[in-house]
Amino acid sequence: MISIGEIARQLIQKTPFLEEAMEEDLINISSLARKLKPQIEEILHKEIQLGAVIIAIKRMKPDYPRKMNIGLKEFINNLGDFIVRSGLMHYTFENSNTLALRQRDLIMQISENQIYFTVSHGVFETTLVVSNSITNLVNQLFADEKLIFQKPNLSSVTLRLPVKRSETVGFYYYILKNLALKKINIEELISTTNEFTILVSDKDIDPAFSVLMNLKNP
Repeated sequence: MISIGEIARQLIQKTPFLEEAMEEDLINISSLARKLKPQIEEILHKEIQLGAVIIAIKRMKPDYPRKMNIGLKEFINNLGDFIVRSGLMHYTFENSNTLALRQRDLIMQISENQIYFTVSHGVFETTLVVSNSITNLVNQLFADEKLIFQKPNLSSVTLRLPVKRSETVGFYYYILKNLALKKINIEELISTTNEFTILVSDKDIDPAFSVLMNLKNP
């Protein structure tokens, strides 16, 4: 039979950031136990004592290091400059036999200008993020393509990543967790080998930039 402790662990791990908050002593164990008790009883199909839940929670060992590992700290400290852009438009089109040709036409017309343009080609759809200055051109070139989603008034923060990106465990989680804790909604993520771009609404760009700067320079 599954134990009270194992059920409590599974329930806690389903809640974003709860285990970390417990490790930092930010959670009242008794209150948490009272909240989990009915769920545990439902799974076990019997009543249990609150004290048993409290003891089970206190005996839990976290599945992650107590402190951020040295490698991740060093990685964060070595992040390059942050590049902020505003006035962006997000498009998502359904993939088609002609979509790549439209992308080629767009690139040819903007190649001589310093205009922000990214493309992410998925299995079923393709996302473009472009400067507002060329939205009319995009609308014209992609007029015959099936538009799935479109959103204006976006901004981005691009992080230049250290070379050891692939060797550093937990970097993306660490960044996204801190943004989520500040209730910053991420519209899109764009990455290359040594760049990581976070797309947010214009109203969120200042707090997002502040969060990232505080991570780099605590």
